[in-house]
Amino acid sequence: MSNVITIYQQVKMSSREIAQLTDKQHKHVLDDCRKMFESINIQSAEFSADYKDASGRTYQEYLLDQDLTMTLVMGYSISLRYKVATRWRELEEKATRPVCVLPNFEDPPVAAMAWAEQFREKTKLALVNKEQEAELQELKNLFKEGITTTQFCKMLNGINTQQINHCLADRNWLYNESKSHIRWRATSYARDRYLTEHQHKISIHSGDDFIKYQPVLLRKGAIRLFDLYRKNKLPMKTHWDGHFTHEKELGIAS
Repeated sequence: MSNVITIYQQVKMSSREIAQLTDKQHKHVLDDCRKMFESINIQSAEFSADYKDASGRTYQEYLLDQDLTMTLVMGYSISLRYKVATRWRELEEKATRPVCVLPNFEDPPVAAMAWAEQFREKTKLALVNKEQEAELQELKNLFKEGITTTQFCKMLNGINTQQINHCLADRNWLYNESKSHIRWRATSYARDRYLTEHQHKISIHSGDDFIKYQPVLLRKGAIRLFDLYRKNKLPMKTHWDGHFTHEKELGIAS
């Protein structure tokens, strides 16, 4: 049994650092963050933090995870996105290096607390692994080949399925190839990663046949969607009961 307590840092990127990397004023990056939060229907307060400048005055900033950081800079130039992506990799590499804290085992109460904490962490990890195994089994029951994002989300309690594809468009999974109505396609980012496309030949009376593309989920995409659902990062119905539950089976015709 190891006596070393290992601490891993959670990776976040601040709006201030994004402003520095992209040569933008921080207030403009804050505005971009607020627009993003509104578009994907999440509460900005969850990511809000305070910092002090050199004179001790307090200002607001946002601390973003990887998904939100990449979503935010999606509209920036390629060179700026590359700067942010490079910096994110640096932060991840730094975070994966554990910080080890060795308790003072010459102090019996401290030593006892250290052993107790380690036992709790092992127990907690075992529970997490058990929950993850259960979730994977749930996904095996939910996922069917050829299922669309809307069909999959209809099985998850509370999701606003009328908004799900717009949400996934904001996450760079889908784009609308039509200027006059909705015709979703899988983006190059999501294709073969989270989605694939089924092709259907459509014949019309004028004789001009055309190909209709229907984005469908890959297994990895279903896992990612389920993860976003459990983290409450998908659009939910206003009368949702707050329970993350699901149906056992799906009628594909729905």
